[in-house]
Amino acid sequence: MFENVKAIPGDALLALMMAFKKDPTPTKIDLGVGVYKDDQGLTPILPVVKKAEALILEHEQSKGYIGPAGAPELAVLLQTLMLGDDHPLTKTSCISTAQTPGGTGALRVAGDLVNALNPKAKIWVSDPTWSNHFHVFAGAGVEVRTYPYYDAQANALAFERMLEEIRQIPAGDVILLHASCHNPTGIDPTLEQWQQISQAVADQGLLPLIDCAYQGFGDGLEEDVQGLRLILEKCPEALITTSCSKNFGLYNERIGALSIVASTPEHCSNVFSQACNCIRANYSNPPAHGAAIVSTILSDTELRQQWIQELAEMRSRIHRMRANLVQNLEQLSSDRDFSFITAQKGMFSYSGLSKAEVKYLKDEYAIYAVDSGRINIAGINDGNIDRLSQAIFKAINR
Repeated sequence: MFENVKAIPGDALLALMMAFKKDPTPTKIDLGVGVYKDDQGLTPILPVVKKAEALILEHEQSKGYIGPAGAPELAVLLQTLMLGDDHPLTKTSCISTAQTPGGTGALRVAGDLVNALNPKAKIWVSDPTWSNHFHVFAGAGVEVRTYPYYDAQANALAFERMLEEIRQIPAGDVILLHASCHNPTGIDPTLEQWQQISQAVADQGLLPLIDCAYQGFGDGLEEDVQGLRLILEKCPEALITTSCSKNFGLYNERIGALSIVASTPEHCSNVFSQACNCIRANYSNPPAHGAAIVSTILSDTELRQQWIQELAEMRSRIHRMRANLVQNLEQLSSDRDFSFITAQKGMFSYSGLSKAEVKYLKDEYAIYAVDSGRINIAGINDGNIDRLSQAIFKAINR
């Protein structure tokens, strides 16, 4: 069976990560891998997570299965985090949430669910989007298509083209929307644009699949889900995928969730049972530890406030690095305008750097970024920003 199997190319981002690790240059800079880093260039364990783990270690009594849907207490806590304490959905049993292995696991269950409910449905994703969206949905047997999102000339949202394309998508198809901190561009719609997007999605009879991977990393916990809430005002049915990797720093604990929104409790219960069936056929039960950490933090008033503060500090550092990078490049008298970077949200930025300029940065300065020019702002710190700015200046003026 294995004799004639051929190797396939690995993921380009993972290959970039491996190349960075092997590079012996002491001043190398990693702007590729999409994880948060602090001023020392490390992906830290939040102090509040350490506190929660100490409590779990002290009180944990079992390592038994937690069931396909995961921890029920986590479901309620994540729902209120996204929607607020008094959202009507949480009072009417029209939302159900299943814990999953990370946001990626949630996306895969969503793909399996779409395929189970309507095998003819296609999932439409933004152009560009997180590259793994294509692999995950293709693995679930769902056809993936794209709609316009990025205007390369203006370094901005291609809003009119996006809206025009949404109005052409066949009814019954699924449209994936990034709740905030769009990956990879960092460009989010305004609230007014979200109003128009949500109305177009509703008018067209599409099922919104909202990827909420970065809540709290843009403008704030409440601000980053305003678009999501507008969608739910217009659309009676939706799927929402959640990740706790970034805002809790729990990358390797693989904790996420899939939420199902329906127009009636009965419909919600029926679809949720189908989702649990998809889970059972895939990984059977999600891991418990990450869920316990998040539940412990969100259910304790003191820990929750500490987490909110630590999240705000991460967000503030990213904002500061954005502003400092743009200021540095302006002071170098570059002919290219980089001011748009400060308007972008979250960790990522479509920097406007060309593939050739990215290659120059890597070859000459050991600065690693994605070929598209997407950079991880969290990879910039006070110790490397001057070198990075000088390198970018030389790359675009050589």
